[in-house]
Amino acid sequence: MADAKVIPFDEDRPRRRGAARKVRAVPTPAEPVEPVAGPEPASGPARAAAGDGWDRRLAGGLAFLRRRITGDYEVDDFGYDKELTDQVLMSLMRPLFDKYFRVEVKGIENIPKEGGALIVANHSGTLPLDGLMLQVAVHDHHPAERHLRLLAADLVFMLPVVNEVARKAGHTLACAEDAQRLLEAGELVGVMPEGFKGIGKPFGERYKLQRFGRGGFVSTALRAGTPIVPCSIVGAEEIYPMIGNAKTLARLLGVPYFPVTPTFPWLGPLGAVPLPTKWTIQFGEPIPTDGYAPEAAEDPMLMFNLTDQVREQIQHTLYKLLVQRRSVFF
Repeated sequence: MADAKVIPFDEDRPRRRGAARKVRAVPTPAEPVEPVAGPEPASGPARAAAGDGWDRRLAGGLAFLRRRITGDYEVDDFGYDKELTDQVLMSLMRPLFDKYFRVEVKGIENIPKEGGALIVANHSGTLPLDGLMLQVAVHDHHPAERHLRLLAADLVFMLPVVNEVARKAGHTLACAEDAQRLLEAGELVGVMPEGFKGIGKPFGERYKLQRFGRGGFVSTALRAGTPIVPCSIVGAEEIYPMIGNAKTLARLLGVPYFPVTPTFPWLGPLGAVPLPTKWTIQFGEPIPTDGYAPEAAEDPMLMFNLTDQVREQIQHTLYKLLVQRRSVFF
């Protein structure tokens, strides 16, 4: 209660001798209390800037939709749609990259700022999510925001919907002719030579590189005179621990393997959710090929040596990253 000043109740009237004087308590006016300072509302210019930002986004989104509806957009000879990839596909994959797998990217400076280069990576994970995360890593972490054109297996282009999305995202058939055209055009090309042998291997063989085919990727790089950049991916092996392979079912479905994991097919669609492992993608030092003569692409011994060099570098880096890893999930 505020401090009170005591004054006589009958102060203005004459008092009788000996009479008791009544008093009353009149509170003194309380000192004004200053309001607590809170966050000031955004000024007019700040509100206008925020509004302009949303207006620009809305206008850009409407313009994008209009171009898609009217067909006013460009694709290259392989079906690659750069605008759709940047505006939609990358935005869909980015939360998976940043928040779910929390991918750490190392050695991005080993990818050239311009010109063609062949990125060779290990392949794993039962489903090819590692290829998609590799695309995001190159685009979002490279200073030049370069795009990676992945070479995909025939099966990808035989599946409805997947076929169209893969083409739009810049994937193309894993053949020497397409790869060479892209490299000579100055594109970054990604290849995973293990193929289905790598992505469908049992969990007990995780991080053990499978055979790299016949070294066709080396021959392609030699013909184009572009460097080979080894790439090691840790974390993808554990997203779907493959403990079995239903081969009979795989033959009936016409697929290379039918994975059996601790959650799939036992939990149905829920079993298809990947485990939130912690990923690391490291790009190694490039191996130059422009110093070889044109006929070097026909030398089987040279191709074998370069293929083995790339494979050993990827395997060594995988072991190194595994030793450094604190946990599968952290």
